[in-house]
Amino acid sequence: MTSQLSVTVGQHSEKGRKPVNQDFHGLIMPDNHQLLSKGIAVAIADGISSSNVSQIASESTVTGFLSDYYSTPDSWSVKQSSERVLRASNSWLHAQTRQSRYRYDQDRGYVCTFSVLILKSATAHLFHVGDARIYRVQGNTLEQLTTDHRVWLSRDDSCLNRAMGLNSHLDIDYLTLPVWPGDTFVLVTDGVYEHLPRQDMARIIRGSDNPDTAARQLIATALRNGSEDNLSAQIVRVDSIPASKSNKEITLDAHQLPFAPELIPGQMLDGYRILRQIHASSRSHVYLAVDQASDRQVALKVPAMEMQQDPGALDLFSTEQWVAQRINSPHVVKPFAPERQRSCLYLATEYVQGTSLKQWLLDNPKPGLETVRQLVEQIARGLRAFHRLEMVHQDLKPENILIDKQGTVVLIDFGATRIAGLQELQEHDEPAWPRGAALYSAPEAFLGESVSWQADQFSLGVITYQLLTGQLPYGTRVPGIRNRGQLRRLSYHPARLYREDLPDWVDEALSRALHPEPHKRYPALSEFLFELRQPSHHWKQQHRKPLIERHPVGFWQGLSALLLLALILSFAY
Repeated sequence: MTSQLSVTVGQHSEKGRKPVNQDFHGLIMPDNHQLLSKGIAVAIADGISSSNVSQIASESTVTGFLSDYYSTPDSWSVKQSSERVLRASNSWLHAQTRQSRYRYDQDRGYVCTFSVLILKSATAHLFHVGDARIYRVQGNTLEQLTTDHRVWLSRDDSCLNRAMGLNSHLDIDYLTLPVWPGDTFVLVTDGVYEHLPRQDMARIIRGSDNPDTAARQLIATALRNGSEDNLSAQIVRVDSIPASKSNKEITLDAHQLPFAPELIPGQMLDGYRILRQIHASSRSHVYLAVDQASDRQVALKVPAMEMQQDPGALDLFSTEQWVAQRINSPHVVKPFAPERQRSCLYLATEYVQGTSLKQWLLDNPKPGLETVRQLVEQIARGLRAFHRLEMVHQDLKPENILIDKQGTVVLIDFGATRIAGLQELQEHDEPAWPRGAALYSAPEAFLGESVSWQADQFSLGVITYQLLTGQLPYGTRVPGIRNRGQLRRLSYHPARLYREDLPDWVDEALSRALHPEPHKRYPALSEFLFELRQPSHHWKQQHRKPLIERHPVGFWQGLSALLLLALILSFAY
């Protein structure tokens, strides 16, 4: 194993005995940072023979995927990136059919099969729809890794029940596998595998040192065996994988740059003049400085000397700069001169003139409900900037929230951020402890479970509750959770116990955002914000007043009319 992923690929395609080749294939092997963040992508598509435009569908699907996949954010996971691109491509193909003369005959529209193999670090990611196939060579035979999405109507008649462009909704098969040096993957269309036994395919592949030659031999043999369809084959041989799953290229500076010296007012560092220290902890020191070139104030964050012997902490420090460079939101602090050459390890960000939410809470112990709503909505906008990039902040607390002089909320400190795209490069999915402040972390973090953006929702709920009441919703019991029994015994303290003027329905919104089970919280932050401003439908149903309370005059008038009618009827009989 070496320090990076490398493969040898061979591929070939022929129209065979048909007039047009409706198959299409392609691959991209990045030679830059995207080899680490995105991996190597190999894709194949097969148009349906009943359509004379399906070759357009095949080509646009493959070329569009290979282009757009590498344009998605580096922070996205392979699954998120691929499914987003494929669903967009499917929608475009389906719309092309609906807008064409084939709108009532999908079998003649823009439809194709699609299979893609993405190798990232030491993992293979497979996405598949249709009846092209992906195999893995296993000894003298092939292991089929995909399922054919084909329905057999009779012994000789069948049709695709899932394909690109076939329906407005796309159901994609997804599979991940560990990869080892020497592993060989094969992508073929039905024109090949229907006329070539698996043993023969495996023999041809294993008998050739050149995957490109082997791909041609597969197609030539299938043609000799009577194939009358288009034929395409791709062979991917894994030559090496990273020695260990890590994001070393991203955190390289943390291990190569020296630690910053102890900074004092008046000292110069890479064009920055130190003014004073803003904050100090066991993890880092933050200084206010002036950039001499622009005369702008900046915040310089340097790792504490205690971190020198902690490689994991240094990796988190470097990741913070990586995150800051990729988020663009008025509610998230921005990096300052990120391309500037550094002589030592530090992070430069814009300086936010204002106060922390922790100090703001001390200065405003009983804020109004509308003030709290406005603050929480701004915090949520900052969080959604993370979530759109498939990141989880994981350390949301009053100390990491700044409020500037104009009242704008800005989130800081991204050292604990979970990044889906980088998480795929880690040996272990999650640490068995929360990365953020214990009193604001979600319960699932203390159980060693994988955390999602729902954990940020819980932290936001704690902060909202604290803003309104000055208390914590579960006291200090959450950090003590070690099993699901203790989780079930958590009891939410209604906010109205501390603030009687708070509407019942606001308390209900808080209790849902703060539910111990993440799947029972809000499915979107926007729903939480919405229900902080008006009662939910559920609350209205549960608290619907009887008619006598809602319309007392109308109730008694109606009741009197009924009694009068009953009296008249009694006299009539």
